Amino acid sequence: MNGFLLPGTNTKIFVFTILLSVLFYSGAATSSDSDHYQSEREKMVTEQIEKRGITDQKVLEAMRKTPRHLFVSQALRGRAYGDYPLAIGEGQTISQPYIVALMTESLRLSENDRVLEIGTGSGYQAAVLAEIVDEVYSIEIKEKLYENSLEVLQEAGYGEVKTRLGDGYFGWEEAAPFDAVMITAAVDHIPPPLLSQLKDGGRLILPLGNPFSYQNLTLVTRQGEDYSVKQVTGVLFVPMTGRALQ
Repeated sequence: MNGFLLPGTNTKIFVFTILLSVLFYSGAATSSDSDHYQSEREKMVTEQIEKRGITDQKVLEAMRKTPRHLFVSQALRGRAYGDYPLAIGEGQTISQPYIVALMTESLRLSENDRVLEIGTGSGYQAAVLAEIVDEVYSIEIKEKLYENSLEVLQEAGYGEVKTRLGDGYFGWEEAAPFDAVMITAAVDHIPPPLLSQLKDGGRLILPLGNPFSYQNLTLVTRQGEDYSVKQVTGVLFVPMTGRALQ
């Protein structure tokens, strides 16, 4: 996942990806969560998320509870709650907190929902989802990120998140259908397997458009055999790899 809101822009105009290649994710996180980090999370939610229009109380509470600093390297923990993405290695980043909140809120989640995430990355987005819903499934195509995120999710107390190494284009058929699907990389079409794995009334959010240019953060809702499409905001995400680029 890679998302960043350009400074000085309206929250409904642009989201931008910053790849920070000089700093890399390394090692497993500790379980410490001091008063300092709690204070930083509260400040993050108040100043970065609520002020930009996120109102879903379930999402706000999840962002307050999820220890974002555990999903970045030790070297970056002092910046974990800043208003920007951070490098996690493999050319990927952990997204700006606002983008995590925006994509999560857009899915209109309920406690009993089953959610599929495509692109585990650091594991942070999966952890946020796990604070809201009963079942989270997450697929990561890059082996190193898969191994790191699995370890951190378990150590941070999110062992209930089900993860898999593989190409998320094809979804997780044996766990389907899903109430919601989140794709955290750009693709120029909506993968048919993911549409077919949505429940009736299910929602899918993704950066849709040219993987090497700007995209639109797009919300798709299944209505029987039909689908409604709503554009949320302009974005720029890294390309979805694997089958999506073939």
